[in-house]
Amino acid sequence: MAQLEYFTTPVDAVVSRMRALDASLPPRDGVAVFNRVYLAVTEAVDRRIDGGRFPDARAAITLDVRFAERYLMAVEAATEERRPPACWRPLFQFRRHPGVRPLQFALAGINAHIGHDLALAVVDACRTLDCDPAELEDEFDRVGDLLVTLEERIREDLMPGPDLLQVADPLTHLLGAWSLDRARDATWSAARALWAMRRLPDLTEEFVERLDAAVGFAGRMMLTPLPA
Repeated sequence: MAQLEYFTTPVDAVVSRMRALDASLPPRDGVAVFNRVYLAVTEAVDRRIDGGRFPDARAAITLDVRFAERYLMAVEAATEERRPPACWRPLFQFRRHPGVRPLQFALAGINAHIGHDLALAVVDACRTLDCDPAELEDEFDRVGDLLVTLEERIREDLMPGPDLLQVADPLTHLLGAWSLDRARDATWSAARALWAMRRLPDLTEEFVERLDAAVGFAGRMMLTPLPA
Protein backbone atom coordinates (compact mmCIF):
# COMPACT_ATOMS: atom_id res chain seq x y z
CA MET A 1 0.00 0.00 0.00
CA ALA A 2 1.33 3.44 -0.88
CA GLN A 3 2.31 5.44 2.17
CA LEU A 4 0.94 8.93 2.71
CA GLU A 5 3.45 11.59 3.66
CA TYR A 6 2.56 12.88 7.11
CA PHE A 7 2.66 16.61 7.61
CA THR A 8 0.42 19.19 9.15
CA THR A 9 -1.67 21.14 6.66
CA PRO A 10 -4.08 23.82 7.93
CA VAL A 11 -7.73 23.32 7.05
CA ASP A 12 -7.66 26.73 5.36
CA ALA A 13 -5.04 25.49 2.91
CA VAL A 14 -7.19 22.48 2.04
CA VAL A 15 -10.21 24.75 1.53
CA SER A 16 -8.14 26.98 -0.76
CA ARG A 17 -7.16 24.00 -2.90
CA MET A 18 -10.77 22.91 -3.25
CA ARG A 19 -11.87 26.44 -4.12
CA ALA A 20 -9.18 26.62 -6.80
CA LEU A 21 -10.37 23.29 -8.20
CA ASP A 22 -13.96 24.55 -8.23
CA ALA A 23 -12.91 27.63 -10.18
CA SER A 24 -11.05 25.55 -12.76
CA LEU A 25 -13.85 23.07 -13.63
CA PRO A 26 -17.06 23.44 -15.66
CA PRO A 27 -20.05 23.47 -13.25
CA ARG A 28 -21.62 20.35 -14.81
CA ASP A 29 -18.41 18.30 -14.56
CA GLY A 30 -19.01 15.36 -12.19
CA VAL A 31 -15.88 16.08 -10.16
CA ALA A 32 -16.96 19.73 -9.85
CA VAL A 33 -20.37 18.61 -8.53
CA PHE A 34 -18.79 16.51 -5.80
CA ASN A 35 -16.12 19.11 -5.09
CA ARG A 36 -18.78 21.73 -4.33
CA VAL A 37 -20.43 19.33 -1.90
CA TYR A 38 -17.17 18.47 -0.19
CA LEU A 39 -16.05 22.08 -0.05
CA ALA A 40 -19.27 22.93 1.80
CA VAL A 41 -18.60 20.12 4.29
CA THR A 42 -14.99 21.19 4.88
CA GLU A 43 -15.99 24.82 5.36
CA ALA A 44 -18.68 23.77 7.86
CA VAL A 45 -16.18 21.63 9.79
CA ASP A 46 -13.73 24.53 9.81
CA ARG A 47 -16.39 26.88 11.21
CA ARG A 48 -17.27 24.40 13.92
CA ILE A 49 -13.63 23.95 14.87
CA ASP A 50 -13.20 27.72 15.06
CA GLY A 51 -16.37 27.93 17.14
CA GLY A 52 -15.12 25.40 19.67
CA ARG A 53 -17.64 22.74 18.69
CA PHE A 54 -14.93 20.04 18.71
CA PRO A 55 -13.54 19.39 22.21
CA ASP A 56 -10.20 18.24 20.76
CA ALA A 57 -9.49 20.75 18.00
CA ARG A 58 -6.09 19.26 17.11
CA ALA A 59 -7.60 15.81 16.57
CA ALA A 60 -10.45 17.25 14.51
CA ILE A 61 -8.08 19.28 12.32
CA THR A 62 -5.78 16.33 11.80
CA LEU A 63 -8.60 13.98 10.80
CA ASP A 64 -10.20 16.61 8.56
CA VAL A 65 -6.96 17.36 6.73
CA ARG A 66 -5.89 13.73 6.33
CA PHE A 67 -9.38 13.00 5.00
CA ALA A 68 -9.28 15.84 2.46
CA GLU A 69 -5.78 14.94 1.33
CA ARG A 70 -7.00 11.52 0.22
CA TYR A 71 -9.51 13.11 -2.14
CA LEU A 72 -7.07 15.74 -3.41
CA MET A 73 -4.45 13.06 -4.13
CA ALA A 74 -7.03 11.16 -6.21
CA VAL A 75 -7.77 14.34 -8.20
CA GLU A 76 -4.06 14.96 -8.67
CA ALA A 77 -3.51 11.41 -9.91
CA ALA A 78 -6.31 11.72 -12.47
CA THR A 79 -5.06 15.14 -13.62
CA GLU A 80 -1.57 13.73 -14.15
CA GLU A 81 -3.01 10.70 -16.00
CA ARG A 82 -2.00 8.31 -13.24
CA ARG A 83 -4.46 5.74 -11.88
CA PRO A 84 -6.43 7.00 -8.89
CA PRO A 85 -7.77 4.48 -6.36
CA ALA A 86 -10.43 2.16 -7.77
CA CYS A 87 -13.13 3.80 -5.67
CA TRP A 88 -12.61 7.09 -7.54
CA ARG A 89 -12.22 5.77 -11.08
CA PRO A 90 -15.96 5.62 -11.94
CA LEU A 91 -16.40 9.30 -11.11
CA PHE A 92 -13.45 10.33 -13.26
CA GLN A 93 -14.56 8.01 -16.06
CA PHE A 94 -18.19 9.26 -16.17
CA ARG A 95 -17.65 12.87 -15.07
CA ARG A 96 -18.82 14.26 -18.44
CA HIS A 97 -21.44 11.65 -19.35
CA PRO A 98 -24.69 13.42 -20.32
CA GLY A 99 -26.83 10.58 -18.94
CA VAL A 100 -25.49 10.85 -15.39
CA ARG A 101 -27.31 13.32 -13.17
CA PRO A 102 -25.72 15.71 -10.67
CA LEU A 103 -27.11 13.81 -7.66
CA GLN A 104 -25.39 10.66 -8.92
CA PHE A 105 -22.05 12.47 -9.16
CA ALA A 106 -22.42 13.92 -5.67
CA LEU A 107 -23.33 10.66 -3.99
CA ALA A 108 -20.78 8.60 -5.94
CA GLY A 109 -18.09 10.97 -4.66
CA ILE A 110 -19.40 10.69 -1.12
CA ASN A 111 -19.44 6.90 -1.48
CA ALA A 112 -15.78 6.84 -2.54
CA HIS A 113 -14.66 9.31 0.08
CA ILE A 114 -16.57 7.81 3.01
CA GLY A 115 -16.35 4.15 2.01
CA HIS A 116 -12.62 4.10 1.32
CA ASP A 117 -10.80 7.34 2.13
CA LEU A 118 -12.22 7.92 5.60
CA ALA A 119 -11.04 4.58 6.96
CA LEU A 120 -7.51 5.28 5.74
CA ALA A 121 -7.69 8.85 7.02
CA VAL A 122 -8.53 7.61 10.53
CA VAL A 123 -5.41 5.43 10.45
CA ASP A 124 -3.35 8.31 9.04
CA ALA A 125 -4.58 10.58 11.85
CA CYS A 126 -3.90 7.95 14.53
CA ARG A 127 -0.32 7.63 13.33
CA THR A 128 0.14 11.40 13.30
CA LEU A 129 -1.39 11.86 16.76
CA ASP A 130 0.03 8.62 18.21
CA CYS A 131 -3.36 7.46 19.41
CA ASP A 132 -5.84 4.63 18.92
CA PRO A 133 -8.98 4.99 16.76
CA ALA A 134 -11.14 4.99 19.91
CA GLU A 135 -9.61 8.35 20.83
CA LEU A 136 -10.89 9.83 17.55
CA GLU A 137 -14.38 8.40 17.74
CA ASP A 138 -16.00 11.65 18.91
CA GLU A 139 -14.43 13.60 16.02
CA PHE A 140 -15.40 10.84 13.59
CA ASP A 141 -19.02 10.92 14.79
CA ARG A 142 -19.29 14.72 14.68
CA VAL A 143 -17.99 14.88 11.11
CA GLY A 144 -20.28 11.97 10.17
CA ASP A 145 -23.34 13.69 11.64
CA LEU A 146 -22.58 16.78 9.56
CA LEU A 147 -22.25 14.65 6.42
CA VAL A 148 -25.61 12.99 7.04
CA THR A 149 -27.28 16.39 7.34
CA LEU A 150 -25.60 17.57 4.17
CA GLU A 151 -26.56 14.41 2.28
CA GLU A 152 -30.21 15.06 3.08
CA ARG A 153 -29.88 18.60 1.70
CA ILE A 154 -28.08 17.33 -1.41
CA ARG A 155 -30.87 14.87 -2.17
CA GLU A 156 -33.47 17.62 -1.79
CA ASP A 157 -31.54 20.12 -3.92
CA LEU A 158 -30.44 17.78 -6.71
CA MET A 159 -33.33 15.33 -6.99
CA PRO A 160 -35.16 16.28 -10.20
CA GLY A 161 -38.90 16.65 -10.63
CA PRO A 162 -41.83 17.25 -8.27
CA ASP A 163 -42.24 14.95 -5.27
CA LEU A 164 -45.11 13.02 -6.82
CA LEU A 165 -42.91 11.94 -9.72
CA GLN A 166 -39.90 10.92 -7.67
CA VAL A 167 -41.37 7.51 -6.83
CA ALA A 168 -41.34 6.60 -10.52
CA ASP A 169 -37.94 8.17 -11.23
CA PRO A 170 -35.29 5.47 -11.86
CA LEU A 171 -32.85 7.62 -9.92
CA THR A 172 -34.90 7.07 -6.77
CA HIS A 173 -34.53 3.32 -7.10
CA LEU A 174 -30.88 3.39 -8.17
CA LEU A 175 -29.71 5.41 -5.17
CA GLY A 176 -32.30 4.28 -2.65
CA ALA A 177 -30.29 1.22 -1.63
CA TRP A 178 -27.27 3.29 -0.53
CA SER A 179 -27.13 4.75 2.96
CA LEU A 180 -24.49 7.12 4.31
CA ASP A 181 -25.25 5.93 7.84
CA ARG A 182 -24.50 2.33 6.89
CA ALA A 183 -21.42 3.37 4.95
CA ARG A 184 -20.15 5.33 7.94
CA ASP A 185 -20.65 2.37 10.29
CA ALA A 186 -18.79 0.08 7.88
CA THR A 187 -15.98 2.61 7.59
CA TRP A 188 -15.48 2.79 11.35
CA SER A 189 -15.22 -1.01 11.47
CA ALA A 190 -12.73 -0.94 8.57
CA ALA A 191 -10.62 1.72 10.31
CA ARG A 192 -10.47 -0.33 13.51
CA ALA A 193 -9.53 -3.44 11.53
CA LEU A 194 -6.78 -1.58 9.65
CA TRP A 195 -5.37 -0.25 12.89
CA ALA A 196 -5.39 -3.74 14.43
CA MET A 197 -3.48 -5.18 11.46
CA ARG A 198 -1.10 -2.23 10.99
CA ARG A 199 1.96 -4.39 11.70
CA LEU A 200 0.89 -6.93 9.06
CA PRO A 201 1.68 -5.09 5.78
CA ASP A 202 0.69 -7.90 3.41
CA LEU A 203 -2.68 -8.38 5.07
CA THR A 204 -3.21 -4.62 5.25
CA GLU A 205 -2.49 -4.20 1.55
CA GLU A 206 -4.91 -6.98 0.63
CA PHE A 207 -7.62 -5.54 2.90
CA VAL A 208 -7.24 -2.04 1.43
CA GLU A 209 -7.27 -3.33 -2.15
CA ARG A 210 -10.48 -5.27 -1.56
CA LEU A 211 -12.12 -2.36 0.23
CA ASP A 212 -11.13 -0.06 -2.63
CA ALA A 213 -12.51 -2.46 -5.24
CA ALA A 214 -15.80 -3.00 -3.39
CA VAL A 215 -16.40 0.73 -2.95
CA GLY A 216 -15.49 1.31 -6.60
CA PHE A 217 -18.01 -1.31 -7.70
CA ALA A 218 -20.76 0.42 -5.73
CA GLY A 219 -19.73 3.76 -7.23
CA ARG A 220 -19.94 2.35 -10.75
CA MET A 221 -23.50 1.19 -10.10
CA MET A 222 -24.44 4.61 -8.72
CA LEU A 223 -23.23 6.25 -11.92
CA THR A 224 -25.39 4.16 -14.26
CA PRO A 225 -26.54 6.53 -17.04
CA LEU A 226 -30.28 7.19 -16.89
CA PRO A 227 -32.81 8.44 -19.44
CA ALA A 228 -33.63 12.13 -19.23
